[in-house]
Amino acid sequence: MSIQTATDKVASSARHIADDVLQSAQDAVQSTRATANSTLEKAEEGVRTLRSQTDPVIDDLAARAQELAARSIDYCAETSARARQKMHEAADATSKYVAEQPGKSLVIAAASGAALAALFMMASRRRHHPHHSAY
Repeated sequence: MSIQTATDKVASSARHIADDVLQSAQDAVQSTRATANSTLEKAEEGVRTLRSQTDPVIDDLAARAQELAARSIDYCAETSARARQKMHEAADATSKYVAEQPGKSLVIAAASGAALAALFMMASRRRHHPHHSAY
């Protein structure tokens, strides 16, 4: 065997080894890329699944909060309307009583005013003279 033939065989073997190494490296890159793509797809699928599970929960909570707010507003409006109606009825009854019984109304008003004034004066004295106790 000549040196040329031996050199050609070594070069050919080296070429085959280099091709095999390059092919192995390329296979490894493709395998890594495939694994990464698969992992990313699984992660993306997991995010989609999670989002599809949480969206209905969030929508349900938002709907419940909105329903509660609407019911609260209706309740407050209804309660306010009832209170206004009761005040109107009391004012009408008071006006009617005053119109029918002006003398009694005047006496009741004077007695109520006197009672309030007495309470105010007693409270005022207690504030100004805290050491004196009432017997």
